[in-house]
Amino acid sequence: MRAPTHSDSGFRPALAALAAACLLCGCVELLPKAETEVTSPWKSFDEAKAAIERIEPYRTTAADLRVQGIDPFLSANVKLLTFSDIVLRFPITGSIGQDKLDPGLRECLTSGKGCRGYSISVLDTRHDRIGNFWLDSLNFVRVVETTGWSFNALILLVDDRVVFTLYGGQPIVHETETNKQPLGPLQGWGDIVPGLIR
Repeated sequence: MRAPTHSDSGFRPALAALAAACLLCGCVELLPKAETEVTSPWKSFDEAKAAIERIEPYRTTAADLRVQGIDPFLSANVKLLTFSDIVLRFPITGSIGQDKLDPGLRECLTSGKGCRGYSISVLDTRHDRIGNFWLDSLNFVRVVETTGWSFNALILLVDDRVVFTLYGGQPIVHETETNKQPLGPLQGWGDIVPGLIR
């Protein structure tokens, strides 16, 4: 057997240090990631907002909306609302007079079945597990960062012509959830043991 040389004794620690460095650098990349996205023609909140603001009440038609990708029969993020659905969203009480309503909304509510709506809902979020790889893997500390945006809009049409639009949402989603378990992988044993000893 060949005796270890001076070069071997220096090479092995260096190799081990290099492997450890590579492992530590890549650990965060090994944490799970998830993404939630409802397919839509828009890639950001601003794009979606601009698309709704381009709609002109009493001028834009259902055919125009279809060209923009806003159609419940073509887009997964667009829901078709019946007149009954719309009335439930805008319950008119005695404290709100008809004269205080937007003209387009008022026309929709007085048109009965001639009015229908499009409800748009877009969610684009990313969930990243961040922090210490080993604490996360062993279930001691799990930190999940959620980023992205959400958008929703309502379009009302009477006889296939837009009469009313409304939009909202959350331009910036940035949340951090931290879950700590002092016992790590042993945290759930209290629930498991009774089943094992029956």
